[in-house]
Amino acid sequence: MTQSNKLPKEVLSAAWAIALGAIAPMLDSTMVNIAIDQLTKTFQTNLATIQWAITGYVLAMAIAVPIAGWLMNRFNGKKIFIGAVILFGITSILAGISWNVTSFIVFRLLQGFSAGIITPLMSTLLVKTAGPENVGRVMAIVSTPMIFGPILGPVLGGFIVQAASWRWIFFINVFIILIAAPLMARTLPNFAPFNRKSKLDVFGIADLSIMSAALIYGITKAADHATFRNSESLLWTGVGIVCLITYILYDRLKKHETVLPLTIFSHRSFKASSIGLFFANIAIMGPMLILPLFFQNFRHFSAMEAAIAMIPQGVGMLITRPVIGKMIDKLGAKYVVIVSLIISLIGTIPLVFVTNTTNMAWIALILFIRGTSFGGINLPLTSDAYTGLKDEELPDAGVGINIIENLGSSFGSAMIATVVATVLQGAQPTIAHQLVAYHAGFLVSVVVLALIFIPSLFLTNKTKNTGE
Repeated sequence: MTQSNKLPKEVLSAAWAIALGAIAPMLDSTMVNIAIDQLTKTFQTNLATIQWAITGYVLAMAIAVPIAGWLMNRFNGKKIFIGAVILFGITSILAGISWNVTSFIVFRLLQGFSAGIITPLMSTLLVKTAGPENVGRVMAIVSTPMIFGPILGPVLGGFIVQAASWRWIFFINVFIILIAAPLMARTLPNFAPFNRKSKLDVFGIADLSIMSAALIYGITKAADHATFRNSESLLWTGVGIVCLITYILYDRLKKHETVLPLTIFSHRSFKASSIGLFFANIAIMGPMLILPLFFQNFRHFSAMEAAIAMIPQGVGMLITRPVIGKMIDKLGAKYVVIVSLIISLIGTIPLVFVTNTTNMAWIALILFIRGTSFGGINLPLTSDAYTGLKDEELPDAGVGINIIENLGSSFGSAMIATVVATVLQGAQPTIAHQLVAYHAGFLVSVVVLALIFIPSLFLTNKTKNTGE
């Protein structure tokens, strides 16, 4: 019996509706960075205070993720998802009409919390909608709009700030949600609770939330101080590690009847995917932070020009997405990740040697090659995390993967920023010495990319079954 290559229409329409609902938080988290200067002037405050609106958003997201797992277990996933998307729209309006810096930070925290519910629900409901045979293609299709967040978010944010006001960065979300919410109500199937028997694990949720927030905050402070050896980083990462150890002991004591049963890590593909995604977020998100700074410091680009210079990377990501999805469903994750890692190294190693005089066409080509590989690393790792899991384990996987990705991207940004800052501290104020610092940051990305080869060997290989 041959399986049709075409995705069922109802699966496709539900997948696009889920993607549309999740695009506003993706865009919002990157657009705000462009408005920092305007925000400090509007609220007559300093950069450190405004930074809390960005850090707070990430921390609130991290706190919400474990709660999302329990909500999926107990309630109709469709209603929870649509409710979280509408809440994001309401908090966007509130952020847009903020009257002082305190109200702005509070509304950003609420925005972050609703985004933290949306993200794990999106991936879990997609896996449930697609089924194991279509998960690669559905993930590839749906993640296409997500690319517009990190790549086009700063460009769109720059245009909005210049043409109108920073307030429209938030008001624009309302238009997206006014289209997304009715579409989701019409096209999404009802998702029965994954595990109605699960009780509200207050201690587990609180412990995981504090752990995620403390680790992310501690890591973020390392980037601010340009070293992990500062009192704030040591204190908060210490709190995070204590919470992690506490959770491991608590999960064992409760016989794994917790918000995130650690038995999920006994699945080989989930464990390998988790390690791979942690490293991938370091290797991919870290350079995303220093590349715009490289353009601004060495090519004297404005923030807007630096964002536009990153577009070839996004184009590379867009072009390869549909092919990658088909390859995952046909071959499995293992070989897709291995080939993509080789391409990613081809697109990242040259960054260790770029200078202030390197031709921009050459840099654009490097970024394009680098972008083509991203989907082939992240998509198979994400879809393979759900391979072989029972339905009631899907929310656990969604929570686990989101915590790991949040920690990985925070750690990647902080680690690479710290490496650059540390080398800069000891360097002479010449362009050549400053370049060495950026080269060191890109080298970290190369090393971490190479490490992903190890977990990739344990991913699904569907070519073994082709003879059946």
